Amino acid sequence: MSTASASVQQQHRATGPHPFQDPELPLAARVEDLLGRLAPDERIAMLHQYAPAVPRLGVGPFRTGTEALHGVGWLGTATVFPQAVGLGATWDEQLCHAVAAVTGTELRAYHHHRTPAVGEGRHSLQAWAPVVNLLRDPRWGRNEEGYAEDPLLTARLGDAYCRGMAGDDPDRLRTAPILKHFLAYNNEDDRCTTSSGLRPRVLHEYDLAAFRTAVASGAATGAMLAYNLVNGRPCHVSPLVEDELRRWAGPTGHELFVVSDAEAPSNLVDPEHYYDDHAESHAAALRAGVDSFTDHGEDSAVTVGRITEALERGLIDPADVDRAVRRQLSIRFRLGEFDPELDPYADTPWEVVDSPGHRALALRAATESVVLLKNAGRALPLAAGAGLPGAGRVAVVGPFADTLCEDWYSGTMPYRVTVADGLRTALGDDRTVCAEGVDRITLTAASTGGRLAVPTDDPTGPVLVRDAAAADASRDAAAGFDLFDWGGGVLTLRNALGGRFLTLKDADAGLAADQVEPNGWDVHETFRLELQPDGRELLRNVHSGRYAVVDPASGRVAVTATDPADAERWTRTVVRDGTAEALAAVRGADTAIVVLGNNPLINGREAEDRESTALVPEQEALLRAVAAECPRTVLVLMSSYPYAVDWADAHLPAVVWTSHGGQETGNALAAVLLGTAEPSGRLPQTWYRADDPLPERLDYDVISAGWTYQYHRAAPLYPFGHGLGYTRVDYSDLRLSSSTVDRDGTVGVSLTLAATGPRGGRETVQLYVRALDARYDAPLLKLADFGKVDLAAGERRTVRFDLAVADAFAHWDVGTGGFTVDPGRYRILVGRSAADLPLTAPLTVTGPEPRPRTVLGRRVPAVDFDACTGVALVDAAVGRGDAVAPADGAAHSELLFRSVDLTHGGPISLQVEVSRAEAGGAELELRIGDRPATARITVPSTGDRYAWTSVTVPLPDDHRGGSADLRFVLRGEQRFAAFTLLPSDPA
Repeated sequence: MSTASASVQQQHRATGPHPFQDPELPLAARVEDLLGRLAPDERIAMLHQYAPAVPRLGVGPFRTGTEALHGVGWLGTATVFPQAVGLGATWDEQLCHAVAAVTGTELRAYHHHRTPAVGEGRHSLQAWAPVVNLLRDPRWGRNEEGYAEDPLLTARLGDAYCRGMAGDDPDRLRTAPILKHFLAYNNEDDRCTTSSGLRPRVLHEYDLAAFRTAVASGAATGAMLAYNLVNGRPCHVSPLVEDELRRWAGPTGHELFVVSDAEAPSNLVDPEHYYDDHAESHAAALRAGVDSFTDHGEDSAVTVGRITEALERGLIDPADVDRAVRRQLSIRFRLGEFDPELDPYADTPWEVVDSPGHRALALRAATESVVLLKNAGRALPLAAGAGLPGAGRVAVVGPFADTLCEDWYSGTMPYRVTVADGLRTALGDDRTVCAEGVDRITLTAASTGGRLAVPTDDPTGPVLVRDAAAADASRDAAAGFDLFDWGGGVLTLRNALGGRFLTLKDADAGLAADQVEPNGWDVHETFRLELQPDGRELLRNVHSGRYAVVDPASGRVAVTATDPADAERWTRTVVRDGTAEALAAVRGADTAIVVLGNNPLINGREAEDRESTALVPEQEALLRAVAAECPRTVLVLMSSYPYAVDWADAHLPAVVWTSHGGQETGNALAAVLLGTAEPSGRLPQTWYRADDPLPERLDYDVISAGWTYQYHRAAPLYPFGHGLGYTRVDYSDLRLSSSTVDRDGTVGVSLTLAATGPRGGRETVQLYVRALDARYDAPLLKLADFGKVDLAAGERRTVRFDLAVADAFAHWDVGTGGFTVDPGRYRILVGRSAADLPLTAPLTVTGPEPRPRTVLGRRVPAVDFDACTGVALVDAAVGRGDAVAPADGAAHSELLFRSVDLTHGGPISLQVEVSRAEAGGAELELRIGDRPATARITVPSTGDRYAWTSVTVPLPDDHRGGSADLRFVLRGEQRFAAFTLLPSDPA
């Protein structure tokens, strides 16, 4: 307890007659007292996201969840920081902590100073952030929400963000951070029905590792479960919630408060069909550890009815309800709800929102997230010194030259500094010219000959078809639409008169140009212009799928046609060529800054994965045209994810990347481009080449598939950890405290950095390890530690790391079911990225040699294989257990178990646990070593995938003794749960 809190408590008396109102009692006692005073129906009601008030006890309403991914989201104006992937690019735990502290402080301000727009009960101090899902596949639609592809970097940044959100008071929480989304969630297409296959090594070394740190430290107060399934079982009924998450949290003294994702409880029946009815599914989720059901919006009656039915049917008992309510109440006590006068955060003033200090931090975060990917011939910085004389005249072109975007989880930016704004401020209007490089078009209706236009007296009013004969400058602008092409035929249309985007209106299916930018869950601002054989086009709204029609009498446009034959035909006329405009701006400029990227709400977002990593063809064409006109062309990518910009890397002098960086993006980029700030961002994920055939997107086995820098063998375009600076930093004098260390020991690592250029810089030192004699499929590299180091010009500094061998060199041993460190040769590598490691040193780890896997008389789960081909991981039962099955369409399905001990003096039998839903037979074949089939087992039909049977066959006498690899080949539809080698009597 803080001294201030203790001082106040000495003067405090209980605020009511009940023990739970006495702050001097232990938290657990207060929670238990309040729980005991709640009626059964009041307890059940608390299981829904919107828990109602209990006036008789002075308990207010409570809502779980407010979005806070990179600033307060959805509540109104708030400081908007770079997207999470941009924060990941900073590799800076202290910065992430500071960003989270500001976010939590502004959330507190909203909580204590509710605005009419927000209203009572519209938000909570439980913050649904951060996202620690790993960025395994850069095509993931929600790539912007995660920190990195690496579990260590993700875990440390996630822990820092949680600590910032939670605050520093030992007894009270500023906010209650919730980790998202547990577990193995990295695809959007069909996300509610796809299953992520996680074998034990991938589960423990990769996906769980991202969550473990923040939970075990106590920084995270809860977790949200993911939409997908893992090994065929929905995450919302996963035993991993209790087996892992809550086990890690145990030593902290606080239980995790686990929430569902929106509508996921209902998904257990529809569309997943995992349970037959909702009472059964809700009971299973509650027993599995879900404490709050986010379902059916604010209507809690459905959830309450289902859980009540589950109680009446005996599927759960009152203790299951109490357990969940107890966890909720504990969080509410810690948030200060029942002792507002003792809450150290209760006096947070409204003035903190968008305060000068918060603006300064937004600028710092945006600046430090910028990554310099290429800088040939020192094309950047553009200028140096007072007055920036060397920059010359700069042309800023591209669809993001003068635009900033909010994403689905953004707050409302209080102001927007675009790239053009930032450069104008730094250089002056006379040295900065801007052109978006997009076509301006008109659309003329074939039925009337009139043009699609907004009202000149009200540009945000209903769009009509106007008579083209009565044209003037104002009417020409009203009929002009700037066409932004986002690829795949998806486009947006911004009206030239009002400067706002065309949108579909739900009320009457009409059109209006009244949106500042594409927005909302169901984006209404995206369209297609579908070319017809006669050269005319149909205007189709992407969201509704319907076509525009024109009323010839009124000119009213409605998007109502379902049949193309009923749709209006339009003639597109280009009234301003975007590329020509860009080239005109570039002529006479010393440098062209081309700003390309993605709109976070189009073609790659929540519920929609990207098709590829390629730039939109129209953007690529604009870039090439500008580069042909101006040799000193710099590409700035403003995006939520990596792009395969092979051509730009090969032909341009400089390439820069930033995520959508929030309100200060333009000032940050201007500072980096002009050299008043050092580029210190480093890539948090691999940028693959265009011709690199990426693994299948639903293959979550990072080891076998070859995902991330740890296992991907092809040379990337830009490696994990890559980022250039404006000064040279030399690495030297790598020293280890010892060349030999026990597997329970610690090794000290030191090196010297020297800033040898004319200016200082900020270096991200990255330390990797590699196993040289691994008996398992070891990573090519594994990040073991990192640190940010500031260096003055000419400065030399020694950097030190202490590596705990049990952490840095551990792998999950499928033979023993736990983490272990094998003795043998390792290598420590230090440098600037996963592909630039100038310092290496050998290290020998000592300890007992690993023994062959013990299997005789021991049940071995089939999922504990060492390697596999053509298999899928599935659920062995509804509640618990995993099994293996042939993957759909696999030509060959095989499991490998390495170095199995077969030492036994007598006969051995093989027993397998199998199931088969279909009639007929399948075959399971065992091969020992390189020999042909040792045993073939016919898998009988059991009638159901969860109906298991054991089949036992003897093994020939010449297949016992010593150790050997075991291979199981699966043929035909079947499930394989486990095998046992049974010593049998000679008789």
